[in-house]
Amino acid sequence: MKTAFVFSGQGAQYLGMGKEFYDHSQMVRNIFEEASEALGEDLSAICFEDEKKIHFTPYTQPAILTVSYAIERSLNEEGITPDMVAGLSLGEYTALVSSGALTFSEAVKLVHKRGSLMEEAVPDGKGKMAAVIGLDAALIESICDEVSQTDYVTVANYNTPTQLVLSGSSAGVDKAMIKAEEAKAKRVVELKVSGPFHSLLLEPAAQEFMTVLKDSHFSTSTIPVYSNVTAEQYPDSQSIPTLLTQQMTSSVRFEQMILQMIDDGATDFIEVGPGKTLRSFIKAIDKSVAVKNIEKVSQLQKLVENKHG
Repeated sequence: MKTAFVFSGQGAQYLGMGKEFYDHSQMVRNIFEEASEALGEDLSAICFEDEKKIHFTPYTQPAILTVSYAIERSLNEEGITPDMVAGLSLGEYTALVSSGALTFSEAVKLVHKRGSLMEEAVPDGKGKMAAVIGLDAALIESICDEVSQTDYVTVANYNTPTQLVLSGSSAGVDKAMIKAEEAKAKRVVELKVSGPFHSLLLEPAAQEFMTVLKDSHFSTSTIPVYSNVTAEQYPDSQSIPTLLTQQMTSSVRFEQMILQMIDDGATDFIEVGPGKTLRSFIKAIDKSVAVKNIEKVSQLQKLVENKHG
């Protein structure tokens, strides 16, 4: 029996996330304080009061990281710890903090910078993203290849066997959406995001971010951390800057990563952080594993009761 923690990604944010834990625990308030110092902004005000800032990528990313880390530390205090960790895109930074590869305050600064670069990477209207539900990966990949002969589009996320996300030029994504509908996709939905994330259009931002990562300090992980880019464990701390740079422009192989974790012995998954998107993805990937999500104090208390029950 191995427990895997998976950490929420961007898009899971909402006003008031983490407030219960904040009110409940001095340790959590200290974590918010540390994040505010690293960010130079009051993070509790952003999370609990500022509807605009919480959805602005440079602040969304540190906010989700902080809430997820605070919840994880609350789990740790109750003796619930992971045997392996991963995250969806941004969530990979929380996973690296969880494993001891990266300090929390360093991670806050990194994701703030990452969010700023992603926000500025592509002029408004030049790129977009869309989710396609109900078609398999091979068919969507062939649609992307066909459309990309004239307008660039790629698979940004492999979330589940039948839910993938497209990213690329606005024209490319529009054309791929039409083709996906013609191929009888169950749903095709344009996503409310500020840019074509996880596509080659973010290459200039990724190159700039690489210089920041090279100045950061990464330690050896105490538990396995899985990479979105390779869907496998990080081999060592030296590989972290390269893989985090690639992550900005590469497909997020979430489905493949979860299957690898199951292969490596994960039987219980806990989504740590706001929302329950990853919980639903994991259920769609493999129904045989146990999956929970923790974003409220009551969920944590129930988990603790079951553990000792």
